[in-house]
Amino acid sequence: MHARIRLAVGAAAALTAAGLLTGCGGAGSSGTDAPKQEASGAGCAPVAGDQLMVLADDKKQQNSDNVIPAVNADAANPQLLAALDKVSGALDTPKLVQLNKAVDVDRKTPKTAAEEFASANNLTAGIAKGPGGPLVVGAANFSESETLAELYRIALTAAGYQVRVQQIGSRELYEPALEKGEIQVVPEYAASMAEFLNTKANGSGVKPVASPDLDKTVTALRAAGDKVGITFGKPSAAQDQNAFAVTKAFSDKYGVRTLSELAAKCSGQATVLAGPPECPQRVTCQAGLVQVYNFQAGSFSSLDAGGPQTKNALKAGSASAGLVLSSDAALATS
Repeated sequence: MHARIRLAVGAAAALTAAGLLTGCGGAGSSGTDAPKQEASGAGCAPVAGDQLMVLADDKKQQNSDNVIPAVNADAANPQLLAALDKVSGALDTPKLVQLNKAVDVDRKTPKTAAEEFASANNLTAGIAKGPGGPLVVGAANFSESETLAELYRIALTAAGYQVRVQQIGSRELYEPALEKGEIQVVPEYAASMAEFLNTKANGSGVKPVASPDLDKTVTALRAAGDKVGITFGKPSAAQDQNAFAVTKAFSDKYGVRTLSELAAKCSGQATVLAGPPECPQRVTCQAGLVQVYNFQAGSFSSLDAGGPQTKNALKAGSASAGLVLSSDAALATS
């Protein structure tokens, strides 16, 4: 789908103080490395299978990267925000997974996928007309962002605006354009945008403001946005954030549905954790699993950031658990 794995935000300072960012295993170009922490117990050997599933982050390791509309403050008005909030209200993570499947697996265009979703979910019902006029909805350079931008286009068109979607690229490109009013709306992710604005204003060493608490994260996000002329609508229930997947066959065999259960039942020598080379050192990856869940993998397989290597390793039975994105199309059940 896209390579937007978040590996460096959150309680990094706390992990550094605890000595956990120094690694839980080396980062080879491929192959498997043993974590420095000794994993006692048998563990859970990989189980091959075609269906992947995300283990529930029941202790809230990950920051709250919920989809949220970002709006140039000069363009924001009650009708515009209400139209965008209608999109937020229609989305949750399973629906976002299905939208991504429509584009990334079924090969529909983002526009077509968005229009079918809007029709099926009665998205435009009850949207009030605003003052109208031209609007540009920006999109990042990955398909999920484009599909979300098309959903915003549909809702804003129903509110009486003349809307054009424009793919712009990375956050470093579209955020300044949003501040200047060169674009008026863009789909964003609460924790990632909060940290982007935080570090942009205060430097890379600043204390993080994003957290697993959505309300606190959005409060910090709105405060940062107010300083640069960006308003935020309501966050959706849909999250696109780091997650850990196993095969359904693995889950069924070992009785594992949550990360707490993975740690309790599968810490041990046979368990193989897969992810990008930097995963052992990062709070949102293996170091965080150790810190939050006391999960001890027997070995670490250095592959990619939620990409085809990690997902193929899970399906082929060479990895027990692997880092993915929570809205990945590969998680679709049908």
